[in-house]
Amino acid sequence: MKSLTIPTAILAIALSSVAWAEELRNPLVNGETWEYLRGDILNETKSVRPGAIFSVDAPYRAHDAATVPVVVVQTDQSVGAIKTLKLVVDENPAPLAAEINFGPAMAPLSFETRVRVNAYSNLRVVAETDTASFIDGRFVKAAGGCAAPATRDPEVAMENIGKMRLRHFDTGPVHVGSRRDAQLMIRHPNYSGLQRDQITQLFVPALFIQDLKVWQGDEMLFSLTGGISISEDPVFRFGYTDNGAPNLRVRAEDTDGHVFEQILPKGGES
Repeated sequence: MKSLTIPTAILAIALSSVAWAEELRNPLVNGETWEYLRGDILNETKSVRPGAIFSVDAPYRAHDAATVPVVVVQTDQSVGAIKTLKLVVDENPAPLAAEINFGPAMAPLSFETRVRVNAYSNLRVVAETDTASFIDGRFVKAAGGCAAPATRDPEVAMENIGKMRLRHFDTGPVHVGSRRDAQLMIRHPNYSGLQRDQITQLFVPALFIQDLKVWQGDEMLFSLTGGISISEDPVFRFGYTDNGAPNLRVRAEDTDGHVFEQILPKGGES
């Protein structure tokens, strides 16, 4: 038994050290691209302040460049609620992946989605409160995400376009004021305009969700303005405070003017 104990302990320490090193290996890196972008991205009326009020989780090496997860969690509430997030992939053809505005029920913020990464890039998050902007992010090694072929046959994708599903991950009893953990999934190819038809080799025209709004009852949870960098079949996981309304209401509009609206019951999976 003693001969197994020491190697096992060493292995555990080694694995934890690797995980810790991996965490530290992908902070934001210096680059010229952000200097060109920042004037268009940052709100000039708000100061950019140092200090980490939120955490960002994104992989150092992405498993799939077309579906790179990014998780943002507010860790310091002393500066007030995060009202807006801007997700920026510096080296993408259209760097601003999304701008998201949040209602009061989303505070403190916990929000996750998936983006395309077209080249090794900083994946930058700009968070705005009422008075200031804060920047953090991760450097992600991924390539080709914006041009990666769609995973679904175009005919199948169009048959199911706009279908939605809501899932909650709550483990305890739910009442007014409960903190909920929800996931919204929307069927949509979100074509970037950089993908090729695998048969004709012609470019597939861009078609993506450009506007998304989610309410509980009449209360806005969040609204999102999206671009080509949000992944195919978008997924959004988020925390919110339950106001007692029985449903979430979702409205999405894509760049061809298709409007998809659905009322999704909060209880269970729909």
